[in-house]
Amino acid sequence: MSPTGWKDYFPWTRVLPTPFVVNVATLGPLGTRFKAPGTVGSAAGIIWYTMLFHHASPLAYLLLLLLTLYAGTGICGEAEKRLYKRDPGEVILDEFVVMPVCFLGLQGVISSLGGWAWVLMLAGFALFRLFDITKPFGISKLQDLPDGYGVMADDLAAALVTCVLLHIGVALLAV
Repeated sequence: MSPTGWKDYFPWTRVLPTPFVVNVATLGPLGTRFKAPGTVGSAAGIIWYTMLFHHASPLAYLLLLLLTLYAGTGICGEAEKRLYKRDPGEVILDEFVVMPVCFLGLQGVISSLGGWAWVLMLAGFALFRLFDITKPFGISKLQDLPDGYGVMADDLAAALVTCVLLHIGVALLAV
């Protein structure tokens, strides 16, 4: 058990060199060189979704998502420790990793939109940023979770709310 009472599921992160941990957590220069690093990380996450998730089978999508959420949580938690900051703004791996959650189950809809797919992608991006920044519905309380859980949980919740709203919007427009 960790000092917070939570089980440590990420012991592998402690052996990684600090430059590696920080560079992965900040997506290299993306988290440190721009004024709105969370927005930059989210935009990179859209590219991540498009390249790896959009054409994946449902099983591959789910496995890759779970693997990246696990690894991202461990890396973000370790970066917090090494940077001596709680949920540092320059750590944008969390935004990057959760973007595919926004579009979970929507790959067919996005494909069917053809040249208009960007509208749904932009809506997902905008909604995610809105919920990640404002943290409504108790999302802000998730940041109080220990270690990397707090870093990742608020972004994951914002992505899930975004996903639900996108599904509702698509269903309403299909009527």
